[in-house]
Amino acid sequence: MTDADQHLLVAVAEGVMTLTLNRPERKNAFTFPMIDAWVQALRLATDDAAVRVVVVTGSGDAFCAGGDIAEMEERLAQSPLQRKNELWERIQRIPKALEALDKPVIAALNGVATGAGLDLALMCDLRVAAASARFAETYVKMALVPGAGGAHFLPRLVGPAKALEMLWTGDFVDAAEALRIGLVNRVVADADLSGAVQALASRLAAGPQDAIRAMKRAVWQGLRGDLRANLDFISSTYGVLTHADDHREAVRAFMEKRAPRFA
Repeated sequence: MTDADQHLLVAVAEGVMTLTLNRPERKNAFTFPMIDAWVQALRLATDDAAVRVVVVTGSGDAFCAGGDIAEMEERLAQSPLQRKNELWERIQRIPKALEALDKPVIAALNGVATGAGLDLALMCDLRVAAASARFAETYVKMALVPGAGGAHFLPRLVGPAKALEMLWTGDFVDAAEALRIGLVNRVVADADLSGAVQALASRLAAGPQDAIRAMKRAVWQGLRGDLRANLDFISSTYGVLTHADDHREAVRAFMEKRAPRFA
């Protein structure tokens, strides 16, 4: 078994792919083999119709501590271009792969998420946090900028002022505050996290897949486009979905007063 196989556990059951970061002794900090395996798993999730929802979580008492600081000293001699390419060609493949994945992605935040580990959580569509989880954008403590996408994702969730406060101070935010500012969708008791996330993932996996995936595309396009372009996109998508089997089943189920059975 390779390090990547050990450090990223992949399981698929009943339409849900669960990715577990598995370096608990290092708070699940990234390694390059882990990132390579991660990208491969996300590509599989994109292409495999049997995968309807992806869940990302961590083993032990942490979600992800981001980059392994112990390895940073080894790379201090690299050139600026080498460091840029390290991000663009390796680490940033994860947000690019997630952008290409139009299926729901849920972060199950079982513990601390810092730096690029928090950025990873921000890339997901939904975030469910254990009550004991804590979050911080810690790049400033290393005199760096958020290299994995935090400067893009964080202000879209909490607004630019709060994002800058988190980025400039590197201070921790607890789960209750994360819920208040919109950083996470839900907070549950630590013991309930796995069950709560599985219930949500199963609900989405049982839903009308074409509509769910189209909603994700529409939301992200809506953040980039103008009103007329967005309305044009959504009206075309709406028209197509009205002729899909799932819509017909939903209408029949409503008229027959029963739960729909989507394909």
